[in-house]
Amino acid sequence: MSFNIKDLTSHPNKLAAHYSSFNVGSRLLLTGHSHQAWPDVAMEGMKKSWEDAALLVDEKWGKAFEKAQEVREGYSRLLEDTNGYIALGINTHELLIRFLSALDLRKRPRIVTTDGEFHTIRRQMLRLSEEGIEVVRVASYPVENVADQIINQINDKTAAVLVSSVFFETGLINPGLTAIAEKCAIHGTELLVDTYHSLNVAPFSVRKLNLQKAFIIGGGYKYCQLGEGNCFLRFPDDFKGRPIITGWFSEFSLLGEKKTDQIAYGQREDLFAGSTYDPVSHYRAAEVFRFFREQKLTPEFLREVSLHQVGILAESFRNLDLPEKIINLDKEIKPDQRAGFLVLRTENAADINVELAKAGVLTDFRGTSLRFGPAPYLSDKQLTDAMGILGEVVKKL
Repeated sequence: MSFNIKDLTSHPNKLAAHYSSFNVGSRLLLTGHSHQAWPDVAMEGMKKSWEDAALLVDEKWGKAFEKAQEVREGYSRLLEDTNGYIALGINTHELLIRFLSALDLRKRPRIVTTDGEFHTIRRQMLRLSEEGIEVVRVASYPVENVADQIINQINDKTAAVLVSSVFFETGLINPGLTAIAEKCAIHGTELLVDTYHSLNVAPFSVRKLNLQKAFIIGGGYKYCQLGEGNCFLRFPDDFKGRPIITGWFSEFSLLGEKKTDQIAYGQREDLFAGSTYDPVSHYRAAEVFRFFREQKLTPEFLREVSLHQVGILAESFRNLDLPEKIINLDKEIKPDQRAGFLVLRTENAADINVELAKAGVLTDFRGTSLRFGPAPYLSDKQLTDAMGILGEVVKKL
């Protein structure tokens, strides 16, 4: 089956029928950039996990590893990547830590990043700086300048660059990843790209961006609709590092080999492997990845839907004609610069967020950024209704 743009903009949205448990057709869920609803098939995956555990007990891991491989393949397709390996983790922080532990920070005690990174990177970088690692943070806005700022800070002492493909607070796409990768290659600097706010909403291609030598982290809690516990670290197939933070699952591909005094690492994705985890997340994710393929919900089509939906939100907001000193939309940002959500600037973001929730509109905020994140199962009417309620809330202020 496949959908066209009209199917997903009309009311009711035809895709919404596949999300009956979350009742998306009757709710104004505008936190799609943070947590999207799960399709009903996700429950089938969770039931299958239970059935395999009950039937096979400790022998369930063979089945679980098959599901893990399906998840890896799902991410590889989204990344348009055929060269790298994918390690899985329950969150991006544990994967980031494994990556950092593979860097030689004694010889290269310098990391370059931006002030627009998600908390996973932001907090860890601040803590490392307290311990003597030189952490350089460049401005993430205006987005057109990010690449040049980072490039100017890379030198032979730079162990890594950590940067987002889409900045989580502004929702703006970083246009300079290829240039950053080229400069990293000159200095032997590792590049890690956080793609969490790109996957399944703003197509991201390792091949087209020439990021074959890059590390990439991301996960499925947001636009992929996979739920918690489904994060990944993509790394180059020729990487020779030895992560200090290493799980015993890395020894799986070494079973039967002679032990030595030096810690050995597994092959392929096992290099950055962790250890025992709850496999239900991968059962759920495998079903959702399959659902997206069957419904032909490709990243390209979802980008078309997202551009339309964010455009509807922006137009509806402008039609409200609200006082700019209270709440405003940046007029300089072009539609194709945005990824999956709309940011409105207001000093009252926290209060408006609370009042919107009371009125049945779920959004979120970061500082002065009030964020509206649509999802492909919402109709145009639901989007305009949500903006209408925003107008009522702001007028009460």
